[in-house]
Amino acid sequence: MTKANRWAWIISLVAITGAVLVLAFLLSIATNNRAFYERHYVWLFWVNVAVAGFLVLVIGIAALRLLLRVQRRKFGSRLLLKLAAIFALVGVIPGVLIYTVSYQFVARSIESWFDVKVEGALDAGLNLGRTTIDAQVSDLATKTRAAAERLGERSAGGRLDVQPLALERLREQLSAQDVAIVGASGQIISAVGSSAATLMPERPPLALLRNARNARVASQLEGLEDDAAAGSARIRALAFIPSSGFELVPQDRFLLVTQLLPATLTANALAVQSAYREYQQRALGRQGLRKMYIGTLTLTLILAVFGALLLAVTLSNQLARPLLLLAEGVRQVAQGDLSAKPVFASRDELGGLTRSFADMTGQLSEARALVQKSVAQVESARSNLQTILDNLTAGVIVFDREGRIDTVNPGATRILRLPLSAWRGRRLDEVPGLEAFAARVLQRFELHASSPEAGERDQWQDSFELQTAPDRDTLTLLVRGAAMPHDARLMVFDDITEVVSAQRSAAWSEVARRLAHEIKNPLTPIQLSAERLRQKLEPKLEGADQAMLVRAVGTIVTQVQAMKMLVNEFRDYARLPAAQLKPLDLNALVHEVLGLYAQAQESGRLQADCASDLPAIVGDETQLRQVIHNLVQNGLDAVAERQDGKVRVSTEVARTEQGEPRLVRLHVIDNGPGFADKVLKRAFEPYVTTKSKGTGLGLAVVKKIADEHGARVRIANLPGPRIEGALTDPAPRGAQVSLSFSKFAPAESASDTPAAAATAVEARAH
Repeated sequence: MTKANRWAWIISLVAITGAVLVLAFLLSIATNNRAFYERHYVWLFWVNVAVAGFLVLVIGIAALRLLLRVQRRKFGSRLLLKLAAIFALVGVIPGVLIYTVSYQFVARSIESWFDVKVEGALDAGLNLGRTTIDAQVSDLATKTRAAAERLGERSAGGRLDVQPLALERLREQLSAQDVAIVGASGQIISAVGSSAATLMPERPPLALLRNARNARVASQLEGLEDDAAAGSARIRALAFIPSSGFELVPQDRFLLVTQLLPATLTANALAVQSAYREYQQRALGRQGLRKMYIGTLTLTLILAVFGALLLAVTLSNQLARPLLLLAEGVRQVAQGDLSAKPVFASRDELGGLTRSFADMTGQLSEARALVQKSVAQVESARSNLQTILDNLTAGVIVFDREGRIDTVNPGATRILRLPLSAWRGRRLDEVPGLEAFAARVLQRFELHASSPEAGERDQWQDSFELQTAPDRDTLTLLVRGAAMPHDARLMVFDDITEVVSAQRSAAWSEVARRLAHEIKNPLTPIQLSAERLRQKLEPKLEGADQAMLVRAVGTIVTQVQAMKMLVNEFRDYARLPAAQLKPLDLNALVHEVLGLYAQAQESGRLQADCASDLPAIVGDETQLRQVIHNLVQNGLDAVAERQDGKVRVSTEVARTEQGEPRLVRLHVIDNGPGFADKVLKRAFEPYVTTKSKGTGLGLAVVKKIADEHGARVRIANLPGPRIEGALTDPAPRGAQVSLSFSKFAPAESASDTPAAAATAVEARAH
């Protein structure tokens, strides 16, 4: 056994001895064995003093050794001293604090035990118990006397009815344990009750019998002695039974009623009596009790403080060794040395701590290697991604959460013809020439986040026209936007200027070709045939018939010429002139166009719901009038076969958080069958229609005019009311066409527009 182990065993035995003595003190107090404590208090006190002296000696030796190590400047001695001081403070300061509080608490608590209020409360409790029991005794005496008088009144010819059945009824009425008829000398004449099944009830005492003969009724309480059981207390009442008949030799009879007290009431009464007597006894030995408790508390404090000091010195030595080993290992790790570290050979938690530290160091070494490998892979992936971005024909711009340009690829620079890489870390609206474009893109991002259009989920797509400089051509960009993690935003765009131009040319070329093929080509044969008929038949007819032939042929030729002119104008519409954008009131324009459909409005098939606070937009009044007319006519055609068909034209404004207008929307909604799938996919191409007589140019013209105004056109099918219990939904879905305008007229010029003036005139007329 080493020296350290021997000291550990000695200290353990001393601590165990002190703990056993303290526990003996506490046990004697806990079991309320004051006699044992008083008999052995003196020698227990001196044994504790001896143990405390031995602990002081051991503490002094340990402290001396620690000071010598500090003077010799041994490695870890300062740490040992600090740990010892910490443990000592942790043990001594709380102990002294608890002792001070406990001393005051014990001293004042013992005094509070014998307070006048406590004594008064015990007296009141005792009096309350006595009053309650006396009330029950008096009540039973009263009931017994009344019962005895009733028995006397029912006696016939001086003979008392002592039948068991009658007594049993009387016992139930009185809720008694036993009821008996007692003779003049106290003998039991007849009895019923719980005691009657085995033996007769106990005869009443002579004193009770004598009091009943004198006062006509007497009662007494039995079973509340100190050694009585909790459920054996009872009340016995004896009442004189008067005789209503004439007897030669009168015989006294008494009614004896026995009633048990409730067990709870008996137990509480005995407890109050016992507590009152014990209180009186302890009040006499108050000083001795106070001395006993404070002495025990003081001895416990001495043992606890000395034990804490001794354990502080011992534990600090045991804790310092592995901690010093850990300190050296941490110093090496801080310098970047992640080699294998030594382990403290013990099975306790400190030894496990050194083993865990060694394992952690090994894991850190492996993790550093993995991190270096991951960094290399990330750099490689970043290089590959940058290569892909550099070779993309589309432009890519990534904005951070503050809206600043974070990443730009060469495709964006090529399409926009601006050195965007030099503007990294700046906002897009700070780039010269892109102010308006940046505002519209930001507005589109915010609109998608707050109120996305139908069909828009993870990303949005829209086309924009951009002119970066006055001397440059206008670009048509197809822009796609999406939200990224950490509130970043991604914008990918392509230059579709040539594609749009080619599509428009091809579409209107197709229109002109079909018109020439379907309409214009048959017109010439029709005209020639009519003129030939006139040449052949005119000489053969006379008078009115000849005039009618000339008039009819002239009409045919005139109308054919008009149709040729109309076809030529429709073909020339492919070269639609540029929109003349001016401030206008969209609500007034809607009311003007709907005025052409007065019959539909009167029948309720056409309704208008225009927002009152709609700001003025910038547009071509003639072209927008044609747009509204086409959309309303398409809606009325879609609901023509429905009796409850309705078309609703509405306007609304979407505003920013600051209340500024962001978008003005025009909706045309009907409850017809909705758009077919092929129309939804190719709605804005010529000759795409579901009408038997339509040309399919309506939505194509609407899209062209919307593009001229920088507006967005969206079509969608709306779900109708569902039928509960049906496998399919036969209700019409309905259709919606929406135009969103983002160009607004200046506030000062909004009131000068012709549409605004018309609105003002209409308001004055109403």
